[in-house]
Amino acid sequence: MRKPLIAGNWKMFKSLDEVGTFADDFIPGVSDIKDTDILICPPYVYIQALAQACEGSPVMVGAQNVFWEDQGAYTAEISAPMLKSIGADYAILGHSERRQFFSETDETVNKRLFASLKADLVPIVCVGETLGQRESGKTFEVIGSQIRQGLKGLSTEMSATLVIAYEPVWAIGTGKTATPEIAQEVHAYIRKVITDLFGSQIAQGMRILYGGSVKGENIDALMAKDDIDGALVGGASLEAASFERILRFKG
Repeated sequence: MRKPLIAGNWKMFKSLDEVGTFADDFIPGVSDIKDTDILICPPYVYIQALAQACEGSPVMVGAQNVFWEDQGAYTAEISAPMLKSIGADYAILGHSERRQFFSETDETVNKRLFASLKADLVPIVCVGETLGQRESGKTFEVIGSQIRQGLKGLSTEMSATLVIAYEPVWAIGTGKTATPEIAQEVHAYIRKVITDLFGSQIAQGMRILYGGSVKGENIDALMAKDDIDGALVGGASLEAASFERILRFKG
């Protein structure tokens, strides 16, 4: 059985004071949750403060990105060892907003993947198609290519901790959500691609998350599907009550 993972991606929101208030409100309310892994990925500048606030709780902290070199003359970049040293356990890679606004490619995702694994950060590799690609019937082609190129060179052993997040670009921040049936179809395809790359044992153990306007109203139906192992949550993770509702899914 795959243990569900619910990850909150805070994107570029909150002040330091708001992070403290969130932690005070959120952590006591979820301290009893044992059967689901809980992750929050705040902006870089709040990782250490949130990790310290979450110490001793079931809540883990991650980063929204990572650079592929350990150190060097790369102004404004943050390396995987730096993130690990301040309490990060996970790193989101290849989010569609990084691809859209900051020229992220499958090749740079691949570099970030190896850097994350080297520093013992669990990578969450994001894949997903645009509305135009879906309407032209290229969903599987696009996602298959993103996975194969993004994971290029990865050994079976190294793939064991990997997490994949399916985020249809047309559903991110739009209020639109892929139906549970659409999400399940794509998740099942992703698991097939992983089977082809690394074998059925790795594929059956790998967690595949759904992301794209996830909220309390749709989480139960999504989590009831066989190949949906959790969620990458955006706006609904910014409020303690709404994020806790998602964590207490029924599915």
